[in-house]
Amino acid sequence: MRKKLQNKTIIRMALSFCAVFLLPVVTLYFLYTGNIVTAIGTEVEDMISNDLTAAVRLIDSNIQTLNDTIKMFERGNGYQSYLTRGFSYNMSGVAANMQLESDISYIYLLNGTADDLFVLLPDADTVFSASGMHRSTSYFSKYYALPTQNAEDVLQELQRSGVTLNLLWLEYCDQCRAAGEIPYQSTQFNKYYADYLTKVNATMHLNHKPGEVMQVDWAGDTATVIDTDTGEIIPAYVFVATLPYSGYSYAEAFFSMNQESWTTAHVNAYKYVGGVTRIIQCDNLKTGVQKHGKDEVVLNKSYQELEAHYGTAILPARVRAPKDKAAVEGTVGIISTFILAALRNRQFLSLLELNEAIWDRLEMFNHKPFQKREGSRASSFTEESPFLRPLPPRPFELATWKVATVGPNYHIAVERMNDSVPFEYIKQKVDVRLTRATVEVFYGGNRICSHPRLYGRFNQYSTIQEHMPPEHQKNVQWNGERFIHWAGKVGSNTQVAVQAILSSYKVEQQGYKSCMGLLKLADKYTPERLENACKRALEYTPRPSLKNIQAILASGQDKAIPEQSTATVSSSLYGFTRGADYYGRGNK
Repeated sequence: MRKKLQNKTIIRMALSFCAVFLLPVVTLYFLYTGNIVTAIGTEVEDMISNDLTAAVRLIDSNIQTLNDTIKMFERGNGYQSYLTRGFSYNMSGVAANMQLESDISYIYLLNGTADDLFVLLPDADTVFSASGMHRSTSYFSKYYALPTQNAEDVLQELQRSGVTLNLLWLEYCDQCRAAGEIPYQSTQFNKYYADYLTKVNATMHLNHKPGEVMQVDWAGDTATVIDTDTGEIIPAYVFVATLPYSGYSYAEAFFSMNQESWTTAHVNAYKYVGGVTRIIQCDNLKTGVQKHGKDEVVLNKSYQELEAHYGTAILPARVRAPKDKAAVEGTVGIISTFILAALRNRQFLSLLELNEAIWDRLEMFNHKPFQKREGSRASSFTEESPFLRPLPPRPFELATWKVATVGPNYHIAVERMNDSVPFEYIKQKVDVRLTRATVEVFYGGNRICSHPRLYGRFNQYSTIQEHMPPEHQKNVQWNGERFIHWAGKVGSNTQVAVQAILSSYKVEQQGYKSCMGLLKLADKYTPERLENACKRALEYTPRPSLKNIQAILASGQDKAIPEQSTATVSSSLYGFTRGADYYGRGNK
């Protein structure tokens, strides 16, 4: 019993020891361990938080970079030009397109995080990227695809004027949603369509749309016309125009390949097809193109005016790029064989006779059946003609441009005729635009005056009063006829002297000052003495001057001529009237 109590006491003491000593130790252990875990957790949390903060900052930085990039691009000249003009193939449009491409390339280099950077112009079905300008079909074919069951329909629709892949995709999406189906993305749509084109070899439809292009050129071979007066054989140069979509063509012969022939040929070609294409594609002829550099295409002024009149865009073929005009090059060869070679043994006595023969063969050429497909150029043109733009109300009127210098008499001499220019432009070089009806004068690109064009006798003058200096305008109330009429009242010799003075100047108005001087001499010395002085001056020279007559009056040489005693003279505001005796009516 005692031993059991002793054991219980030992156990109690052990338990008490554990409670007193071990419990604090254990507590401290757990507290320490907990602190370590907490510290580790806090450290891990801090690390994660720092990483997340860094990631957020990186994302924010990239977003800010993206926003700055977008703003920089929007402020660029290329994008602003596109917003103003839209996409265009004309001369100014090509420059704007190149600027847009340059802006993209520059931004792409600045933004090192971008795998690709491009701008899609949906209205033009065109993509601009750092690698250049692409058709959207070829550009997106690297990434995406189109449902093959719709590809044939897309191909047919894309041939219509103004239809783009983006428009067809939007219509496709509407159809899918109406049917409760999920549409493909535009990129997939474009990719599948491009794949389909490769399979069916339908690239022709990508290169040429109906009513889009007219290609023009001179044929390499010439025809001949016999001069009926001399028997001389005169070469005739044949102009060829073709619509590459249908192959429908026009041809006409001219004696020259000058500016007038070149322009007339375009006018007649558009008249023949009955409409206007959106683009004229030509060779780099001097009659059309002044400069075709790497970065700039400059058309001559007459060609620019034709472009503006018809609302088309003239695109010269790239230098050393014959494929740009493959259609017309092929047509030129065929026409040379089918038309010119067929007429080689015929003799033509006029250009009209030659052209009538060419047009007969041309009609056969356009209606000749195709060898490898159904129809003819004429039947294909029937499908194409609705896509041509209407002709303007009036055909283009050819204008020629010349450069002239304004003379001291404030007139320019062009084509042996003289037209006045505001006197402020004396000694200045001006541009002169000549049409059949008008003469227009330009300085610094601004029109400063115009005249009806003069015809007939050379060296005629067209003078507008407002063009005269103020001192000349003061005398404008006096004209040549009025001076001559006044001189006739003074005497026949005075009248001859006035006529001589007026004819001695290039411009009649330049002689008005001298004629006014004669008026003053009549007031100073009397009309009779003036008449005698003019008679004496005409004895010395057939073209007396005001100085000659003044010298005679001052020296009194006129008094050596017997005076007519019966002559009476009365003066008026503008001249003098002789009495009846002077004209031999005093005895009636």
